[in-house]
Amino acid sequence: MLATGRGPEPMVSSERLDEASRAAWLYYVGGNTQDQIAVKLGVSRQAAQRLVSLAVAEGLVKIRIDHPIAACLERAARLTERYRLNYCEIVPSDPATPGAVGGIARAAATEMERWLRREAPLVMAIGTGRSLQASVEEMLHIDCPQHRIVSLTGSILPDGSTSHHSVIYSLAGRISGATFPLPFPVVASSRGERETLHAQPMIRPTLALAERAEVTFLGIGHMAGDAAMVQDGFISAEEQVVLEKSGAVGEIIGWAFDGEGRILEIGSNARVASAPIPDRERGLVIGIAAGAKKRSAIAAALAGRLVNGLITDEAMATMLLEG
Repeated sequence: MLATGRGPEPMVSSERLDEASRAAWLYYVGGNTQDQIAVKLGVSRQAAQRLVSLAVAEGLVKIRIDHPIAACLERAARLTERYRLNYCEIVPSDPATPGAVGGIARAAATEMERWLRREAPLVMAIGTGRSLQASVEEMLHIDCPQHRIVSLTGSILPDGSTSHHSVIYSLAGRISGATFPLPFPVVASSRGERETLHAQPMIRPTLALAERAEVTFLGIGHMAGDAAMVQDGFISAEEQVVLEKSGAVGEIIGWAFDGEGRILEIGSNARVASAPIPDRERGLVIGIAAGAKKRSAIAAALAGRLVNGLITDEAMATMLLEG
């Protein structure tokens, strides 16, 4: 598989080179057939063959894949094996800005676009979080009236205003598919209020739709004192302390979980109004997160299989593999 040649020419886009490098890694290092590559990349067999050929023509294939994405692919393969993931995307880290969400946001946007461009109707579920919000802002407009996109969590802040990180509304501006928000807070004022909200005739069909999601994208948050749940006012500082003392290391759509990825049954979790995390045995649930503060939360979410897919950066992948 030795090849020589010039470096990438300007007319080949970086996105195209990323795809070519990915296909070449799967073929030369991962031992996949072109048919398998086509399935994994969501392209035709002919397109997969052309991508591998492009990698060779551009001098990316020598004794190794001569492209930054190669190290990411290797880490993704190891994480996939360790945590039995159904999907894993690792993007290069910028040493100057570790934990920056730009790279993972673009990767998540690309993956969401792949799903939304499918012809067959699908149900996509969406969580919340700053990384997920940034991902939606990276997306192009997609005409997909055959799809239904449902929010897993509320969009109202405790003071009654709309959350700045209400992903479902941002996504609605970029697609033509039907979107289904949950018009209530992430955390209700009481268990009784949550039950009342979920019993509303307008809400029950949305919660039922969420259960049928074929693919889900959501953020993974940490549960330290500066957690987003506290900063956004969904839980008090006192409630955060109670959760952390009870072993909470992270949260997904408001549900706090411990170091083994178990959803806790105490504190504010009794009032979380979000839908349950969709069934990981039935569909793909992709967590989008990076940053050293989230190491324990991401590791726990993977260990407890709260998610079966991951989009993160090379720095976090290295930390997860060393842990």
